[in-house]
Amino acid sequence: ITVNKKDMAEYFTTATLQYKVNQPITMTNNDGNFDITVNVYGGGITGQAEAIRLALSRAMCELDAENRAILKPEGLLTRDPRMVERKKFGQKKARKKFQFSKR
Repeated sequence: ITVNKKDMAEYFTTATLQYKVNQPITMTNNDGNFDITVNVYGGGITGQAEAIRLALSRAMCELDAENRAILKPEGLLTRDPRMVERKKFGQKKARKKFQFSKR
């Protein structure tokens, strides 16, 4: 797997992130069957790894419909819905308030 013209092990240095990226390929028993090139930008390194995992999972389902039954129970076909909460006016951050003074 090549990520942004670098080897995956070079781009994702931790074993956890490498496992996340490889997860859909190993679960569908397609180790070494494909040469995968991925371009990813934006977000952090973990978000990029999870985005690649979702893309590879969807690609495996496009190739073979039987892969869906393997990947769906593991939650690999579900997009992570968490988004940054917006900053509210009259507050310092999204949830943090300005310092309160009684007197």
